[in-house]
Formats: sequence, C-alpha cells, structure tokens
Amino acid sequence: MDTATFLQLLHEEIGLTKQSGKKHIIHFQSTKDYFACRAELRRMKSSLTHLSQVRDLSIIHGFSCTLRPDTRLKETIGAHVIEEDTKVSVHQVVGKKIGIRRGNSFVGPQMIPWGVEQIGAPEVWNKSVGRSVRIGVIDTGIDYNHQDLRNSIARGVNLLNRSMMPYDDNGHGTHIAGTIAAASSSTGILGVAPSALIHPVKAFDYNGSAYVSDIIAGIDWCVQNDLDVINMSFGMKTYSRSLEHAVMNAYYKGKVIVASSGNDGKRKTVDYPARFPQVVSVGATTRLGKIAPFSNRGKQIDIYAPGERIYSSWLHGKYNELSGTSMATAHVSGVIALMLSMKPNLGPLQIKGILRRCASSLSKRESTRWRPGQLNARRALGALKT
Repeated sequence: MDTATFLQLLHEEIGLTKQSGKKHIIHFQSTKDYFACRAELRRMKSSLTHLSQVRDLSIIHGFSCTLRPDTRLKETIGAHVIEEDTKVSVHQVVGKKIGIRRGNSFVGPQMIPWGVEQIGAPEVWNKSVGRSVRIGVIDTGIDYNHQDLRNSIARGVNLLNRSMMPYDDNGHGTHIAGTIAAASSSTGILGVAPSALIHPVKAFDYNGSAYVSDIIAGIDWCVQNDLDVINMSFGMKTYSRSLEHAVMNAYYKGKVIVASSGNDGKRKTVDYPARFPQVVSVGATTRLGKIAPFSNRGKQIDIYAPGERIYSSWLHGKYNELSGTSMATAHVSGVIALMLSMKPNLGPLQIKGILRRCASSLSKRESTRWRPGQLNARRALGALKT
C-alpha cells in the first residue's frame, strides 16, 4: 500500500473514532517508509483535516493518534506495528503541605533537606555545583514563580498544550526540580546541584497521569534540544516497545536517563522505564539509611537514594514533604549534574558504573557479590579524579 492510500485510510479511521477510541502508536516497517509517510502527511494535512490529530514521534520513527480498538489499519501492510498507547503515572506515595521540618540542616538562612545532606552533596560544592548542566525533567511542569527555582529554570515545553508554558498544576514536577537544583538566595532550600539548569517538560496532567506517547515526545524534545540528563520519576508495569525504542535512541545519543523503580515494595522487579538496561534505575532509602518499605528493590536497581519524607519546593511558593522513588531519582539526577559539570565528556555507561561502584553499602553483611548501595556524592566526584 502506498503512503497516500495509507494516510487516506488513517484519515477515515480517525474520523470514525468516537468515545470508544483509544490512543495508539504506529511503527513503520522501515525508516524509509516513515520518512516517506511523514513527508506525505505534511502535504495532505490541509486537505484531510483529521490528519492534524496525528502526532509525529520522530525519535522512534512513528506516529501516535486515537483509533478504534478494531481499527482496519492493523490489517494493512503499510504499518509495521500498531501498539496501544498506555497510561503512565508519577511515582509518589504521600504528601502534605507543611512548614519547615526538624531533621533538615541550615547554611546561614538557607535550609539543606536531609536527603541532600545525607548523600554528601554539600561536601563537594567546593568542587562542583552542577554549573551549566542541563536536565530535562519530564513531569507535571514547574512553578515558574517559586523563589527557590527562579534561577534554575531554563526553556521548557508543554506537550499537552504547545501554546502554553509548562506550568505545574500538580506539584510533583516542582518538588522534583527543587531536590535537583533549588538555589535559594535567602531563606529557602538548596538542591543537590544548585547551579544546574532545569528544563521542565510537561507531559503529565494535573492528576499526574500521561500516555507513553507523551513520554516519548518528551524524550524526543530533550534529545532535540541536546540536554545532558533526563529525569523520569514515573513508571508503569507493562512493557512498551515504543518507550524502549525511545530510551535506546536517547541513550545512543549520549543522554543519561534516570528513572524511579516504583513504590510497590516488590523484591524482584521494578517498573518501566527503570527496568531498561540503558537507564539508571533508582530505589528509595529512609532517613536511617535502610531501603524504604515502599521501594521496589532487587538486582535491577542500580542505586538507592533518599526517598522518605523529602522536603522540597511546592506550588505557589510553598514547600511539601513527599515520599517515593520519584524523590530518590531526583537526588541521583542532581549528583549526575555535579559529575558532568566536573567532567562533561562522561558517557551514560561510565556514569552508571561510577555511581554503582562508589555507592555506600546498605548491608552490614560481607558479600563477594555486588549489591546496589546508597548514592554517595563525595565518592562519585572523587572517582572522577582518577
């Protein structure tokens, strides 16, 4: 089937899609087929109006759109694979708006949350503060007006509405951004890498929910804009070929991808995308340096980091205490920013190796086999000298 005929059929299928429609991702048999179809799509959009609903996912050489579950497109030769576009949720356990909690330390009027302190970030700020490292936070957006984030925010994108700024209407993204790079100049908090730049990529709605296609579009944006690190504090149980393809392509472009393992307390499995080998998979620890009861764990974890009752920035200039592997992931992204600021040419595999090798042990038992430990900023930066 030629591309024009395929797009004509796609236009008709989208037109027939009613309330029963579901989002799907379309893969092509070859790169050549994709580029031919993309060129034809741009030409035909003006005459076939339903085609304007098709989203181009260039990083996986595919499209996404809403189709009927029994779409006839699955019978065509032009499309290699049609995969249902599944839902993804942010990894968050609990939260409540609070004032400053005990257990956090201070540097003058500025507060250092306990997790930032525990991983040893303040000990290395004389060597690196993450200057000029660019981190894409694929999440719910960011509070642009928060006093602790104003100097840390760079250009972002709202994938749910391209005409709008990526303002946070949930709070999760703002909380993650604060742990990574809050840079209070007065009485607020300091993140792990206070001079790093956060590029907010709003892919999640106010409920903290997104589709895989939104995530892929976010990864694509991060790669197109040559960001250094991609923070993904979310996950899902089911495998997605499309998401794996996007992660692999970003990895081979040299992007360091960090993802949360999930909050189900499972002992032998983690969520996607953390389960992909190209990703730094993160579990959560408590203030006592133990694996958090809610954290997924096991051999698929690369590193653990603080994730219990983490104090960070929140909407409307406020602060919030949240728990989850999401919060742990933010600490890891911050340390990677510290590393890249010192040694910009580090690759994703090198960074993962250093983090794993330099982790603090979580077990008192002697063991000959490797076990994932807790994030240690001092050791990780010390390893860069050698």
